[in-house]
Amino acid sequence: MSFTSLASRAVVLLGGVLMLGCQAPPRTEKLAPATGAQRTVVVINRRSPASDSVGRYYAAQRNLDSSHVIVIDVPVEDEIGDIALRTDIIAPVRHAIEALPHRIDFIVLTKGVPLRVARKNGYSVDALLAGMHLSIPPMVGLDTTWLRRYRNPYYNAQLPFNSERYGMYLVTRLDCARTLDCLALVDRATNARPETGPFFFDAMPLRESTDGYALMNRRLYAGHFLVRLQGYTAHIDSSAAFVATTEPLMGYVSWGSNDARFDSVAYHALRFLPGALAETFVSTSARTFAPVTGGQSRIADLIAQGVTGVKGYVSEPYTLALARPEILFDRYLRGATLAEAFYAASPMVLWKDVVIGDPLCAPYALQLTGGLVGR
Repeated sequence: MSFTSLASRAVVLLGGVLMLGCQAPPRTEKLAPATGAQRTVVVINRRSPASDSVGRYYAAQRNLDSSHVIVIDVPVEDEIGDIALRTDIIAPVRHAIEALPHRIDFIVLTKGVPLRVARKNGYSVDALLAGMHLSIPPMVGLDTTWLRRYRNPYYNAQLPFNSERYGMYLVTRLDCARTLDCLALVDRATNARPETGPFFFDAMPLRESTDGYALMNRRLYAGHFLVRLQGYTAHIDSSAAFVATTEPLMGYVSWGSNDARFDSVAYHALRFLPGALAETFVSTSARTFAPVTGGQSRIADLIAQGVTGVKGYVSEPYTLALARPEILFDRYLRGATLAEAFYAASPMVLWKDVVIGDPLCAPYALQLTGGLVGR
């Protein structure tokens, strides 16, 4: 089923001014829901009790067949070498998928599976696994030639995801600071409902410049506009302050600790409804899920505070990799799965991105199907 993106035809950002192109489409215009367990595999690290607990809990909640539970054997570290990545993660996952009788679209990694390739500014394991069948070379540095030639094949896609059509997989991760937080990620996904909001966007004041920060800040305003246009409750703070809301949220976007007036107390006061998605424009928000002191704000805290899906980065990704809020919420509110929404909103492939959450979570598809997706 094809559809025309409201994000692409209703919002044009020009010089910091929102220009309206048309009226909102009927709310019946939706993405098709995921078919669930037959399209999903979960990856468990044999050496990690947490990985085993989280992976098997997810498999039970989503009714995955035992053949869809892939067990690998790697050190329980944030980083893994290039050769070990290829031989000990990519090779066994590929072999297991190829042995299955059904097309696989979603790969779920678990706490205890390495995050990053061990090199300066290393790529994410998730991104390299997602693009393991692509002939696209990973970008090295800020390469304008690469950017002209290559993109995430699913970026701004107009169709539900199909790994055969797009030549890649959508990889998400159930990761967290505590194992209980990972189990809660699964529960929140299966308990998610199509709430009307609220969605909260904490923007910096608009600037006239055209650098990456200014352009992404305009997209943050566009995300708020789009959610309101679709009839949902959304608020935006455009003051210089970093603020938190007093009510649980269904969606959240901010600059996190990149905001010049970042307030750690406000950040840790955020709370979320089951099914809520979030993005923070922070370079190393997924650098680790282990305890840390100092550094940039982390998505691990938002997971502990109740978010269901969130995107982060294992090392410097540049603003060009950040999820576009207007695409993220456009897709999600019209029935896309969590994985489809985040990947459609993300321009980069084979890069630094990590998407946290159950890929099958699709609460707004309930309005179309009348039943839980994938169950």
